[in-house]
Amino acid sequence: MPYKDKNNPTEEQVARYSNSQRFIDMLKRLDRYDVRLGKLEYRGNDAYGKPIFMQKRVDILLGCDLVLLSSKSRISRAILFTGDSDFIPAVEIAKNEGVEITLYYYDAESFKPHNNLMEIADERKGIDDNAFLSIKYT
Repeated sequence: MPYKDKNNPTEEQVARYSNSQRFIDMLKRLDRYDVRLGKLEYRGNDAYGKPIFMQKRVDILLGCDLVLLSSKSRISRAILFTGDSDFIPAVEIAKNEGVEITLYYYDAESFKPHNNLMEIADERKGIDDNAFLSIKYT
């Protein structure tokens, strides 16, 4: 969820928070769909005094889901949209349980997925800016 000052939120903070909450509530109502929310952690201020926040725990929550569903034979295929090496142990366990892993990743010069993640995936599919824009506006 976006930052919202608990004591004195601005109108913009309230609007962003409300919009995000509505979006998450909509996702929760989708069939066979779960939402995993991490924790927003304060990391100091930038050079302009603006607070810096980072989303934490989401990758491990998703990794736990992948391992749990794989070990209980509840899935036979998993599709990941990531380049993060934090997923490697979960992917290895899922593959050992017979799960086919398809990795979608952002294919740009400025961003490359982790080499080991690319190597262990069963299928790899790069997505460019046009693909992201088409998804964003669908």
